[in-house]
Amino acid sequence: MIYKFKSKSAGDLIMLRLSGDQVLRVIGKAAAAKGIIEPATMPAAIIAIEEAIAQEEAQRRKADAQAIAEGRTPSRADGVTLRQRTWPFLDMLKHANGENAAIVWGV
Repeated sequence: MIYKFKSKSAGDLIMLRLSGDQVLRVIGKAAAAKGIIEPATMPAAIIAIEEAIAQEEAQRRKADAQAIAEGRTPSRADGVTLRQRTWPFLDMLKHANGENAAIVWGV
């Protein structure tokens, strides 16, 4: 499944299922073929994404520090980080929030 997020305040955003599911979970929404993010819930969604990014980055720094303390070389980050994956969605949320516009998908 592909998510196509739409808002009157921004261009359409397409995400693959796994990334879309993850973003929706982070903001407290269930993965679904159709949905809406109301403007009233956007500030909390923005905070949730930013906190999830901070948590992932803190875990990465902790793992790197532990590796260095044990005399190992820190492992390279694999794949795309949450910050990279959620940046377009977070940008859309901020624009929609600023213009009091909903974000919908599957409609």
